[in-house]
Amino acid sequence: MTKALIRIMRDENAAVEDAALRFKQAWRGQADADVVLTFSSPMQLFEVLSPKRWQLIETLQHIGAQSLRALARALGRDVKRVHEDVHLLMEWSLIIRDESGRFLVPYEVIHADFDLRAVA
Repeated sequence: MTKALIRIMRDENAAVEDAALRFKQAWRGQADADVVLTFSSPMQLFEVLSPKRWQLIETLQHIGAQSLRALARALGRDVKRVHEDVHLLMEWSLIIRDESGRFLVPYEVIHADFDLRAVA
């Protein structure tokens, strides 16, 4: 099963240490996910994964690889806006293009993992 993990880590040093640990685990074949996307804050997460972009990801997971126009029709949205969202999500590796140029989500599971804690 292909899996992506979404995390929020505010501490840059902890994020670097975590990346090094994940690299070692992947090297040994013990990785929990195919890709880990680390955001520095909830604000950054929600800027990238807005409700419309989340719906776009869910739609692609449900209907499979689509052309840009077909995806825009399935979402009931303007092609230009879907194009912008698709390309931003491609920068974050949440969407890819297949050999025929159609867009798809390469993960069966996308898991979000973060805590909300009171500031001490």
